[in-house]
Amino acid sequence: MFKSLSLKVIIFGFIFTFFSSFGQSYFLGLFNSSIRNELSITHGEFGTIYASATLLSSFFLIWIGKKIDDINIFKFAFFVILLLSFSCFFFSKISSVIILFIAIFLMRFSGQGMMSHTATTTISRYFSKSRGKALSTGWFGLSAAEFILPVLIIYLLSIYEWKNIWISISILVIIFLPIVSYLLVKNLNLDSREITTDSKYKDENIKQWKRIEVLKDYRFYIIGANMLAMPWIATGVFVYQSFILESKNWGPYIIAQSFMAYSILSVITLFLSGFLIDKFTSRKLLIYMNIPLLLAAAVLFYFNNPFSSFVFLGLIGITNGFANVLGSSTWAEIYGVKHIGSIKALTTALMVFATAFGTALFGFLIDFGFSIEQISLVSATYISISLILLFIVRNKLNPTLI
Repeated sequence: MFKSLSLKVIIFGFIFTFFSSFGQSYFLGLFNSSIRNELSITHGEFGTIYASATLLSSFFLIWIGKKIDDINIFKFAFFVILLLSFSCFFFSKISSVIILFIAIFLMRFSGQGMMSHTATTTISRYFSKSRGKALSTGWFGLSAAEFILPVLIIYLLSIYEWKNIWISISILVIIFLPIVSYLLVKNLNLDSREITTDSKYKDENIKQWKRIEVLKDYRFYIIGANMLAMPWIATGVFVYQSFILESKNWGPYIIAQSFMAYSILSVITLFLSGFLIDKFTSRKLLIYMNIPLLLAAAVLFYFNNPFSSFVFLGLIGITNGFANVLGSSTWAEIYGVKHIGSIKALTTALMVFATAFGTALFGFLIDFGFSIEQISLVSATYISISLILLFIVRNKLNPTLI
């Protein structure tokens, strides 16, 4: 399906999305209880720190992320690797609220932000005809991590001190990632593209939007509202999984086990969406992306049986599979790839901002006395409004031809 250089780009994306896990909310949420117990802070206080640090990281990402349009991919990736390794080491030194804020900022910026941004921008720019399948395969790295890491970390936390786990992660990052990056993308340049003879996939056939132009396009905000539903709702779920467990009386391991359903369905949807995007385009599939997420909110609202945790996270996994691919391919389809790094830096920053919003909102609502059922109703309302707006403009999402 993919030739030599194409395969290397995909493997690079796979590895970088896998390692982006260390800055993802589902992973950091596994250490929530350990950190709160050590610093003696509440759910709301942790959420405020997490949200503010995440928000700060989104601002940095807007400006630093766009440099991927100007710098050799290997050099850019090496900078991100160094930053991630240092961030993991710094996370192991958390001893106060201030250090916690800085550590979360570094992890969110380097892991969730820059690692995933580097992976998806590289793939989106290089591929055209096979962009959907390439992105879905690359994002499989994160899904694989979501399947493996929660159970592994829960097990390791029962044996080792949580800070030692982070030191080990830092060492793994600095040893492994530079080697694979050198082998995979050392010779990749900014003009490298997938070889295709089909004229409809040529970049020169559509307008190449600059970021300032994108910001003036009303479609960007409607699509963005739908893209941001998954990040803020899922982040709230992941960060406050202990609150959900306590509210539903599910036991300490149910959500960690349910991540397997989440991961399996994410993977299935990832590969399915890749083929569907290449056949029908991202623009036509976008309307279906958040329907499973809406159903997940309904499950959380209506059901208390422990088995519903698997259904709940499984439905989130379906939306996650679609969102990961559509979140990169849609922008490339509509706005072109010449300035995709700059555009993706903005959209990734907004995604990171959404995770900050979700963490803050969930924490505020929990401290204000909202039940998890009431929080799910708030989430469902947002999803419904954004879906209605997207439905209204669904026929106006074609790229501008030149």
